[in-house]
Amino acid sequence: MRRATVLLLAALGVLALAFPLVAQLPYHRDLVIKVLLFAMLAQAWNILAGYCGQISLGHAVFFGTGAYASTVLQMQAGLSPWLGLGGGILLAVLLSQVIGYPCFRLRGHYFAIATIAVGEIVQTLALNWETIGAARGLSLPIRPDSLAAFQFHRSKYPYYYIVLAFLLVCLAASWWIERSRLGYYFRAIREDSEAAASVGIPVTRYKLIAMAFSAAFVAAGGTFYAQYVLFLDPESAMPLSLSILICLLAVVGGVGTLWGPLLGAAVLIPLSELTRVQFGGTGRAVDLIIYGALLTAVAVYQPAGLAGLLRRAWGR
Repeated sequence: MRRATVLLLAALGVLALAFPLVAQLPYHRDLVIKVLLFAMLAQAWNILAGYCGQISLGHAVFFGTGAYASTVLQMQAGLSPWLGLGGGILLAVLLSQVIGYPCFRLRGHYFAIATIAVGEIVQTLALNWETIGAARGLSLPIRPDSLAAFQFHRSKYPYYYIVLAFLLVCLAASWWIERSRLGYYFRAIREDSEAAASVGIPVTRYKLIAMAFSAAFVAAGGTFYAQYVLFLDPESAMPLSLSILICLLAVVGGVGTLWGPLLGAAVLIPLSELTRVQFGGTGRAVDLIIYGALLTAVAVYQPAGLAGLLRRAWGR
């Protein structure tokens, strides 16, 4: 079984590296880049919600923080987007601690509601903050193609490999967390925070650590998004719908599993794009109907998500 798993992962790795050589149409490349980006965002959310049991519906705050921090540092301070990436991650981590410390005093659905409120407050502030373009948004300056400038106009292949590397780093971090003492503490808190505290686990500290890991990877995704589309506004970088979508991808794929968020993104993002292409503006709600149907089916028939379904099939 272990040998078969290694062979399967090796085959998937070869396919991932060779994909740009096979997919020649811009639409296909753009679709796979979106799948990889949202898989990383869902996996980052899974660190906090799946492993630690803290359901957040405000992760768009960290996405927008990473996107805006790197963009403002690039446009106003002349820093490289890669340095801006580090600045965005650092700012998002600090913000996660500021948000998490009071919010972690709440439990269950109260914590989820608090994260929604924080997300709406931050988006409203961004809509009125002239330094970051307010509701008008920011257009990033067009620069020559180069890795240093984080811009590629003649070919989207570099974007594909960059977001693939980001996803692999996030998966590696999740794999390490699963097998480390940190992961055991997270799961103990998820199962029963009071019991975890009774055996000496500092619950709030480890919730904040999980929040920091999650925010860091989501902020990295925000920086990538800003460099990929070259335009930002609060409606695209910090919407509540983005936080909910990230949550849905992980839930449908399998919360608390390593491969679940990737499976969820691989199924739901193409479905969303397919409905957009097939129905245009008249079918904007079709993807939501599909999401709702899949979420209901998962909750009723397979609470472990697509990852649990594949695990059962693989075990047989």
